[in-house]
Amino acid sequence: MGKDSKPKEAKGKGKQAGGGSDESASKGKGKAGKGDGLGTCTYVKARHILCEKQGKINEAYKKLEDGWLSNGDKVPPAEFAKIAQEYSECPSGKKGGDLGWFPRGKMAGPFQEVAFSTAVGATSAPFKSTHGYHIILSEGRKN
Repeated sequence: MGKDSKPKEAKGKGKQAGGGSDESASKGKGKAGKGDGLGTCTYVKARHILCEKQGKINEAYKKLEDGWLSNGDKVPPAEFAKIAQEYSECPSGKKGGDLGWFPRGKMAGPFQEVAFSTAVGATSAPFKSTHGYHIILSEGRKN
């Protein structure tokens, strides 16, 4: 009996064991449409566009809409990067808006909320933070 109870206890911690259960490994990926991964991951990989003026961020978003979003398509990271290089006023704009992996708690307020609630592969609508106006492309999640 002791052997049977241990795998059940480890099931929820399969990520630490490295290869325990396929179920637990897929939960950390934050699949779109399932709320379980969106708000619970520890790290997000994202790109963003930052503009001081709302009009400029709206121009960037219109380019994303016209190219992909209006058709229900996902914006390819390389294309998002081109628009970030053109529009973003953040130093990360030179790198296509790439912020890399960052943990929960590193980014402030609305930026963190949007970054950790945007499904992988999806692009956020423009939103305001204390630094200006942003658009985020979520590229990955992990715990």
